[in-house]
Amino acid sequence: MATLSDPPSESFQLSKLIRDTRYRSYTFQLIALIALILVFAYLGSNLASNLAEAGLNISFSFLGNSAGYDINQSLIEYNNQMTHLRATLVGALNTLLVAFLGCILATIIGVIVGVLRLSKNWLIGRIMSIYVEIFRNVPVLIWILIIYFVMTAAMPSARDYLGEEPERDLLLGLIAFTNRGVYVPAAVFQPMGWVVLGVFVASIFGAIAYRRYATKLLYDTGRLLPMGWPMLAIVILPALVAFFVLGQPIALDRPDPLANRFNLQGGIPISGAFIALWFALSIYTAAFIAENVRAGILAVSRGQTEAAASLGLRPNRIMNLVVLPQALRVIIPPVISQYLNLTKNSSLAIAVGYMDLTATLGGITLNQTGRAIECILLLMLFYLAISLAISAVMNAYNSAIRLKER
Repeated sequence: MATLSDPPSESFQLSKLIRDTRYRSYTFQLIALIALILVFAYLGSNLASNLAEAGLNISFSFLGNSAGYDINQSLIEYNNQMTHLRATLVGALNTLLVAFLGCILATIIGVIVGVLRLSKNWLIGRIMSIYVEIFRNVPVLIWILIIYFVMTAAMPSARDYLGEEPERDLLLGLIAFTNRGVYVPAAVFQPMGWVVLGVFVASIFGAIAYRRYATKLLYDTGRLLPMGWPMLAIVILPALVAFFVLGQPIALDRPDPLANRFNLQGGIPISGAFIALWFALSIYTAAFIAENVRAGILAVSRGQTEAAASLGLRPNRIMNLVVLPQALRVIIPPVISQYLNLTKNSSLAIAVGYMDLTATLGGITLNQTGRAIECILLLMLFYLAISLAISAVMNAYNSAIRLKER
């Protein structure tokens, strides 16, 4: 009686790296990688030799020298006697601030516009289409300049708020809109105020946990719990109770028109350049995100909507629970590119005088020190790191929501 046995394993031979399809792709990739390393090594060696012949050398010691210039808006303490490294850090934080807030606002506007473009109301649909076509087909730099002109030319001057009988009053007694920027109240924390802030942050996580519980309950049992007002109550009520129980440990430092003859004092001044850049980048990028959202929604089969409607779900529930979760798998990948574009477009801040990293490290610091190669290398590394970080986070989220197949 014959028996079956495994065929004898063949020994590995170098010829398999070319002839065997299992190894051929790895061979070509390794060759391409070696060639790329050699090219960059040649370019680096050529650069170093040319710099040596010109009596130059690459050094980053200039970062420890005094900067000698002011920055009109900074998230951390800074003065002109601090180093170029500190000025670079201030510029980097300003870039991250406008990119982070821009991505949030662009996402909110883009989702709303993308959904409304599919509205059955003819007027709303046409208005959203006009918005998308106008903002998508005009360069973002023009929108930055237009909004900055509105902020500087159309807004009232600070003098209109000054004096015992000012021509204008603060909005809600808290906010002043001027051609120099917007003045908003600043929170002043007493020792127990940080406890209230901690309660508020914990309440946000509690609201997220409630939403996940309600969603799981809906999928497991079909029982639909309200989402809106319970989440709002979870976020607001605990912090509000803690605020009054602890004796109101958080106060507001309001803009004071009477503290200075020439300008408002108090509160947080937000420069018009920052607002122009943030808003322009947001509404410009939102036009592209809106098209991504519209495409994602249209990619969901109409049968899904009809099946949800046959179960008695209202249109807003159908959109939130059926359509958007499936559409996200189509929406997220192109939205990652829009986030990256917004971050890189923030380098146009120099056009309106907003001191981001391009204006500090790639502008004033470069001109003062003459270290063009070092400054440009640092700029490239910064934007590369930010782009890779955004891609990594969004790709992780995209992997979490994609369809899991057996």
